[in-house]
Amino acid sequence: MIRTRFTELFGVDHPIAQGGMMWVGKAELVSAVANAGALGFLTALTQPTPEALTKEIAKTRQLTDRPFGVNLTILPSINPPPYAEYRQAIIESGIKVVETAGYKPQEHVDEFKKHGIKVIHKCTAVRHALSAERMGVDAISIDGFECAGHPGEDDIPGLILIPAASDKVRVPMLASGGFGDARGLVAALALGADGINMGTRFCATQEAPIHPNFKQAMVEADERATDLIFRTYKNSARVAKNAVSQEVIRLEREGRPFGDVAHLVKGARGLDGLISGNTDHGIWSAGPVQGLINDVPSVKVLIERIVDEAEAIIRQRLEGMLASVQARRSAVA
Repeated sequence: MIRTRFTELFGVDHPIAQGGMMWVGKAELVSAVANAGALGFLTALTQPTPEALTKEIAKTRQLTDRPFGVNLTILPSINPPPYAEYRQAIIESGIKVVETAGYKPQEHVDEFKKHGIKVIHKCTAVRHALSAERMGVDAISIDGFECAGHPGEDDIPGLILIPAASDKVRVPMLASGGFGDARGLVAALALGADGINMGTRFCATQEAPIHPNFKQAMVEADERATDLIFRTYKNSARVAKNAVSQEVIRLEREGRPFGDVAHLVKGARGLDGLISGNTDHGIWSAGPVQGLINDVPSVKVLIERIVDEAEAIIRQRLEGMLASVQARRSAVA
Protein backbone atom coordinates (compact mmCIF):
# COMPACT_ATOMS: atom_id res chain seq x y z
CA MET A 1 0.00 0.00 0.00
CA ILE A 2 1.27 3.46 -0.94
CA ARG A 3 0.99 5.91 1.95
CA THR A 4 1.42 9.65 1.47
CA ARG A 5 0.55 12.87 3.26
CA PHE A 6 -2.69 12.86 1.25
CA THR A 7 -3.83 9.42 2.41
CA GLU A 8 -2.94 10.26 6.00
CA LEU A 9 -4.70 13.63 6.02
CA PHE A 10 -7.93 12.44 4.43
CA GLY A 11 -8.12 8.94 5.87
CA VAL A 12 -8.18 7.01 2.60
CA ASP A 13 -6.31 3.90 1.52
CA HIS A 14 -4.94 5.09 -1.82
CA PRO A 15 -3.42 8.37 -3.08
CA ILE A 16 -6.13 8.80 -5.72
CA ALA A 17 -8.98 11.31 -5.92
CA GLN A 18 -11.96 11.62 -8.23
CA GLY A 19 -12.45 15.33 -8.64
CA GLY A 20 -15.77 17.09 -8.98
CA MET A 21 -17.16 16.78 -12.51
CA MET A 22 -20.31 18.51 -13.70
CA TRP A 23 -23.12 16.01 -14.36
CA VAL A 24 -20.84 13.08 -13.45
CA GLY A 25 -20.03 13.55 -9.75
CA LYS A 26 -23.10 11.76 -8.41
CA ALA A 27 -23.73 9.23 -5.67
CA GLU A 28 -23.24 6.07 -7.71
CA LEU A 29 -19.75 7.06 -8.88
CA VAL A 30 -18.59 8.79 -5.69
CA SER A 31 -19.64 5.91 -3.44
CA ALA A 32 -17.85 3.42 -5.70
CA VAL A 33 -14.66 5.50 -5.48
CA ALA A 34 -14.98 5.71 -1.70
CA ASN A 35 -15.64 1.98 -1.33
CA ALA A 36 -12.51 1.28 -3.39
CA GLY A 37 -10.39 3.26 -0.92
CA ALA A 38 -9.94 6.51 -2.85
CA LEU A 39 -11.50 9.95 -2.30
CA GLY A 40 -14.51 10.88 -4.42
CA PHE A 41 -16.35 14.18 -4.71
CA LEU A 42 -19.99 14.90 -5.39
CA THR A 43 -20.40 17.96 -7.59
CA ALA A 44 -22.60 20.44 -5.75
CA LEU A 45 -23.78 22.40 -8.78
CA THR A 46 -24.80 19.22 -10.62
CA GLN A 47 -27.73 19.25 -8.20
CA PRO A 48 -30.41 21.80 -9.17
CA THR A 49 -30.90 23.10 -5.63
CA PRO A 50 -29.13 23.00 -2.25
CA GLU A 51 -31.96 20.76 -1.03
CA ALA A 52 -31.23 18.31 -3.83
CA LEU A 53 -27.57 18.31 -2.83
CA THR A 54 -28.54 17.41 0.74
CA LYS A 55 -30.49 14.43 -0.62
CA GLU A 56 -27.58 13.35 -2.85
CA ILE A 57 -25.23 13.44 0.13
CA ALA A 58 -27.66 11.27 2.09
CA LYS A 59 -27.95 8.87 -0.86
CA THR A 60 -24.16 8.57 -1.03
CA ARG A 61 -24.01 7.78 2.68
CA GLN A 62 -26.45 4.92 2.12
CA LEU A 63 -23.99 3.47 -0.40
CA THR A 64 -20.72 3.91 1.52
CA ASP A 65 -19.39 4.41 5.03
CA ARG A 66 -16.01 5.59 3.73
CA PRO A 67 -14.80 9.21 3.41
CA PHE A 68 -16.07 11.30 0.49
CA GLY A 69 -16.40 15.01 -0.17
CA VAL A 70 -18.26 17.66 -2.16
CA ASN A 71 -16.93 19.94 -4.89
CA LEU A 72 -18.04 23.58 -4.91
CA THR A 73 -16.86 25.49 -7.98
CA ILE A 74 -17.22 29.26 -7.90
CA LEU A 75 -17.42 30.90 -11.31
CA PRO A 76 -18.14 34.53 -12.22
CA SER A 77 -21.65 34.75 -13.63
CA ILE A 78 -24.36 37.27 -14.43
CA ASN A 79 -26.84 35.12 -12.52
CA PRO A 80 -24.73 33.12 -10.06
CA PRO A 81 -26.21 30.15 -8.21
CA PRO A 82 -26.83 30.57 -4.47
CA TYR A 83 -23.33 29.56 -3.43
CA ALA A 84 -23.88 30.39 0.24
CA GLU A 85 -26.92 28.11 0.34
CA TYR A 86 -25.02 25.23 -1.28
CA ARG A 87 -22.21 25.85 1.20
CA GLN A 88 -24.64 25.71 4.10
CA ALA A 89 -26.12 22.45 2.79
CA ILE A 90 -22.61 20.97 2.76
CA ILE A 91 -21.93 22.13 6.30
CA GLU A 92 -25.27 21.00 7.71
CA SER A 93 -24.86 17.58 6.08
CA GLY A 94 -21.71 16.97 8.09
CA ILE A 95 -19.34 16.71 5.12
CA LYS A 96 -15.71 16.67 6.28
CA VAL A 97 -13.90 17.36 2.98
CA VAL A 98 -14.62 19.96 0.30
CA GLU A 99 -12.92 20.54 -3.04
CA THR A 100 -13.14 24.19 -4.06
CA ALA A 101 -12.31 25.58 -7.46
CA GLY A 102 -12.71 28.80 -9.35
CA TYR A 103 -13.05 32.45 -8.52
CA LYS A 104 -12.17 34.05 -5.15
CA PRO A 105 -13.04 31.20 -2.77
CA GLN A 106 -11.88 32.98 0.41
CA GLU A 107 -15.28 33.43 2.06
CA HIS A 108 -16.15 29.79 1.39
CA VAL A 109 -12.79 28.53 2.65
CA ASP A 110 -13.19 30.60 5.81
CA GLU A 111 -16.66 29.26 6.50
CA PHE A 112 -15.72 25.64 5.82
CA LYS A 113 -12.66 25.90 8.05
CA LYS A 114 -14.77 27.45 10.81
CA HIS A 115 -16.78 24.21 10.83
CA GLY A 116 -13.76 21.91 10.86
CA ILE A 117 -14.01 20.96 7.18
CA LYS A 118 -10.81 20.18 5.29
CA VAL A 119 -10.47 22.05 1.99
CA ILE A 120 -8.63 21.04 -1.19
CA HIS A 121 -8.40 23.89 -3.70
CA LYS A 122 -7.88 23.28 -7.43
CA CYS A 123 -5.34 25.56 -9.12
CA THR A 124 -3.79 25.90 -12.57
CA ALA A 125 -0.71 27.92 -11.57
CA VAL A 126 1.88 27.96 -8.82
CA ARG A 127 0.95 31.53 -7.88
CA HIS A 128 -2.67 30.47 -7.42
CA ALA A 129 -1.60 27.51 -5.29
CA LEU A 130 0.43 29.79 -3.03
CA SER A 131 -2.50 32.18 -2.74
CA ALA A 132 -4.80 29.29 -1.75
CA GLU A 133 -2.25 28.12 0.79
CA ARG A 134 -2.27 31.59 2.34
CA MET A 135 -6.07 31.37 2.50
CA GLY A 136 -5.66 28.40 4.80
CA VAL A 137 -6.59 25.44 2.60
CA ASP A 138 -5.43 22.01 3.74
CA ALA A 139 -4.28 20.72 0.35
CA ILE A 140 -3.86 21.75 -3.27
CA SER A 141 -4.84 20.08 -6.53
CA ILE A 142 -2.57 21.45 -9.26
CA ASP A 143 -4.00 21.15 -12.80
CA GLY A 144 -1.59 20.94 -15.71
CA PHE A 145 -2.33 21.98 -19.28
CA GLU A 146 -3.35 18.38 -20.02
CA CYS A 147 -6.43 18.55 -17.83
CA ALA A 148 -9.99 18.41 -19.08
CA GLY A 149 -12.21 21.34 -18.25
CA HIS A 150 -10.46 24.63 -17.54
CA PRO A 151 -6.62 24.45 -17.76
CA GLY A 152 -6.08 28.18 -17.28
CA GLU A 153 -4.24 30.41 -19.71
CA ASP A 154 -0.58 29.70 -18.90
CA ASP A 155 -0.34 26.42 -20.86
CA ILE A 156 2.16 24.82 -18.46
CA PRO A 157 2.17 21.00 -18.67
CA GLY A 158 2.26 18.84 -15.58
CA LEU A 159 5.85 17.71 -16.07
CA ILE A 160 6.90 21.28 -15.23
CA LEU A 161 3.96 22.54 -13.17
CA ILE A 162 3.93 19.73 -10.60
CA PRO A 163 7.58 19.97 -9.48
CA ALA A 164 7.46 23.77 -9.73
CA ALA A 165 4.52 23.75 -7.31
CA SER A 166 6.14 21.10 -5.12
CA ASP A 167 9.19 23.33 -4.68
CA LYS A 168 7.07 26.07 -3.11
CA VAL A 169 3.83 24.65 -1.74
CA ARG A 170 4.03 23.26 1.79
CA VAL A 171 0.63 21.56 2.14
CA PRO A 172 -0.12 18.16 0.56
CA MET A 173 -0.65 18.34 -3.19
CA LEU A 174 -2.53 16.29 -5.76
CA ALA A 175 -1.40 16.21 -9.38
CA SER A 176 -4.21 16.64 -11.87
CA GLY A 177 -4.39 16.54 -15.66
CA GLY A 178 -3.38 13.59 -17.81
CA PHE A 179 -3.51 10.87 -15.15
CA GLY A 180 -5.18 7.55 -15.81
CA ASP A 181 -2.89 4.66 -14.96
CA ALA A 182 -0.16 3.40 -12.65
CA ARG A 183 2.64 5.02 -14.63
CA GLY A 184 1.04 8.41 -14.08
CA LEU A 185 0.70 7.79 -10.35
CA VAL A 186 4.36 6.83 -9.96
CA ALA A 187 5.43 9.80 -12.08
CA ALA A 188 3.33 12.19 -10.01
CA LEU A 189 4.86 10.91 -6.78
CA ALA A 190 8.34 11.27 -8.27
CA LEU A 191 7.56 14.86 -9.29
CA GLY A 192 6.67 15.77 -5.73
CA ALA A 193 2.90 15.24 -5.55
CA ASP A 194 1.18 13.28 -2.78
CA GLY A 195 -1.34 11.65 -5.08
CA ILE A 196 -3.30 12.07 -8.30
CA ASN A 197 -6.68 13.50 -9.20
CA MET A 198 -8.46 11.82 -12.13
CA GLY A 199 -11.53 12.99 -14.01
CA THR A 200 -11.68 11.67 -17.57
CA ARG A 201 -10.52 8.20 -16.52
CA PHE A 202 -13.32 7.88 -13.98
CA CYS A 203 -15.83 8.84 -16.68
CA ALA A 204 -14.88 5.65 -18.52
CA THR A 205 -15.97 3.34 -15.70
CA GLN A 206 -19.06 1.23 -15.26
CA GLU A 207 -20.42 3.39 -12.45
CA ALA A 208 -20.05 6.76 -14.20
CA PRO A 209 -23.61 8.07 -14.74
CA ILE A 210 -23.26 8.90 -18.43
CA HIS A 211 -24.42 7.11 -21.57
CA PRO A 212 -22.26 4.15 -22.69
CA ASN A 213 -21.68 5.86 -26.04
CA PHE A 214 -19.47 8.44 -24.32
CA LYS A 215 -17.47 5.77 -22.54
CA GLN A 216 -16.93 3.91 -25.79
CA ALA A 217 -15.93 7.17 -27.51
CA MET A 218 -13.18 7.62 -24.92
CA VAL A 219 -11.94 4.08 -25.47
CA GLU A 220 -11.79 4.65 -29.23
CA ALA A 221 -10.23 8.14 -29.01
CA ASP A 222 -6.52 8.85 -29.10
CA GLU A 223 -4.51 11.55 -27.35
CA ARG A 224 -5.30 14.07 -30.10
CA ALA A 225 -9.07 13.88 -29.67
CA THR A 226 -9.61 17.09 -27.70
CA ASP A 227 -10.18 20.72 -28.59
CA LEU A 228 -9.31 23.89 -26.69
CA ILE A 229 -12.27 26.24 -26.96
CA PHE A 230 -12.93 29.73 -25.54
CA ARG A 231 -9.28 30.68 -26.02
CA THR A 232 -10.24 34.00 -27.59
CA TYR A 233 -12.46 34.74 -24.58
CA LYS A 234 -9.57 34.10 -22.14
CA ASN A 235 -11.51 31.26 -20.55
CA SER A 236 -9.95 28.21 -22.18
CA ALA A 237 -11.76 24.91 -21.87
CA ARG A 238 -10.54 21.50 -22.98
CA VAL A 239 -13.32 19.31 -24.34
CA ALA A 240 -13.67 16.18 -26.43
CA LYS A 241 -13.32 16.92 -30.12
CA ASN A 242 -16.70 16.68 -31.84
CA ALA A 243 -18.88 18.54 -34.32
CA VAL A 244 -19.89 21.17 -31.77
CA SER A 245 -16.37 21.93 -30.52
CA GLN A 246 -15.17 22.27 -34.09
CA GLU A 247 -17.98 24.71 -34.85
CA VAL A 248 -17.09 26.76 -31.76
CA ILE A 249 -13.47 26.96 -32.92
CA ARG A 250 -14.60 28.04 -36.40
CA LEU A 251 -16.70 30.84 -34.98
CA GLU A 252 -13.89 31.95 -32.68
CA ARG A 253 -11.52 32.14 -35.64
CA GLU A 254 -14.00 34.47 -37.31
CA GLY A 255 -13.79 36.74 -34.27
CA ARG A 256 -17.35 36.10 -33.16
CA PRO A 257 -18.36 37.21 -29.64
CA PHE A 258 -19.30 34.67 -27.00
CA GLY A 259 -22.97 35.37 -27.57
CA ASP A 260 -22.67 33.74 -31.00
CA VAL A 261 -21.47 30.44 -29.53
CA ALA A 262 -23.44 30.42 -26.28
CA HIS A 263 -26.29 28.34 -27.70
CA LEU A 264 -23.80 25.63 -28.71
CA VAL A 265 -22.12 25.28 -25.33
CA LYS A 266 -25.03 25.53 -22.89
CA GLY A 267 -24.74 23.12 -19.99
CA ALA A 268 -28.27 21.86 -20.56
CA ARG A 269 -27.39 20.94 -24.13
CA GLY A 270 -24.33 19.01 -22.99
CA LEU A 271 -26.40 17.20 -20.37
CA ASP A 272 -28.98 16.20 -22.98
CA GLY A 273 -26.19 14.56 -24.97
CA LEU A 274 -24.81 12.70 -21.96
CA ILE A 275 -28.28 11.29 -21.32
CA SER A 276 -29.30 10.53 -24.90
CA GLY A 277 -25.94 9.15 -26.02
CA ASN A 278 -25.44 11.67 -28.85
CA THR A 279 -21.75 12.56 -28.56
CA ASP A 280 -22.16 15.39 -31.10
CA HIS A 281 -25.09 17.09 -29.37
CA GLY A 282 -23.10 19.43 -27.12
CA ILE A 283 -19.65 19.90 -25.65
CA TRP A 284 -18.33 17.48 -23.03
CA SER A 285 -15.13 17.60 -21.03
CA ALA A 286 -12.37 15.08 -21.74
CA GLY A 287 -8.59 15.22 -21.70
CA PRO A 288 -5.86 13.76 -23.93
CA VAL A 289 -5.57 10.95 -21.36
CA GLN A 290 -8.23 9.37 -23.56
CA GLY A 291 -5.27 7.99 -25.48
CA LEU A 292 -4.46 5.82 -22.44
CA ILE A 293 -8.01 4.52 -21.93
CA ASN A 294 -8.54 1.05 -23.37
CA ASP A 295 -11.45 -0.34 -21.36
CA VAL A 296 -14.45 0.48 -19.18
CA PRO A 297 -13.79 -1.33 -15.89
CA SER A 298 -15.56 -1.00 -12.58
CA VAL A 299 -14.15 1.68 -10.31
CA LYS A 300 -12.90 -1.02 -7.93
CA VAL A 301 -11.01 -2.83 -10.68
CA LEU A 302 -9.54 0.43 -12.00
CA ILE A 303 -8.23 1.62 -8.63
CA GLU A 304 -6.88 -1.79 -7.63
CA ARG A 305 -5.13 -2.09 -10.99
CA ILE A 306 -3.53 1.34 -10.72
CA VAL A 307 -2.29 0.73 -7.18
CA ASP A 308 -1.05 -2.82 -7.82
CA GLU A 309 0.77 -1.83 -10.99
CA ALA A 310 2.25 1.27 -9.35
CA GLU A 311 3.67 -0.84 -6.54
CA ALA A 312 5.08 -3.25 -9.13
CA ILE A 313 6.73 -0.40 -11.05
CA ILE A 314 8.34 0.90 -7.88
CA ARG A 315 9.52 -2.51 -6.67
CA GLN A 316 10.47 -4.22 -9.88
CA ARG A 317 11.45 -1.49 -12.29
CA LEU A 318 12.76 1.38 -10.20
CA GLU A 319 14.25 -0.57 -7.30
CA GLY A 320 15.52 -3.09 -9.84
CA MET A 321 17.33 -0.32 -11.71
CA LEU A 322 18.90 0.91 -8.49
CA ALA A 323 19.96 -2.60 -7.50
CA SER A 324 21.48 -3.13 -10.94
CA VAL A 325 23.53 0.06 -10.64
CA GLN A 326 24.73 -0.89 -7.16
CA ALA A 327 25.70 -4.36 -8.37
CA ARG A 328 27.76 -2.91 -11.22
CA ARG A 329 29.49 -0.53 -8.85
CA SER A 330 30.33 -3.38 -6.49
CA ALA A 331 31.71 -5.44 -9.36
CA VAL A 332 33.96 -2.58 -10.48
CA ALA A 333 35.17 -2.00 -6.93
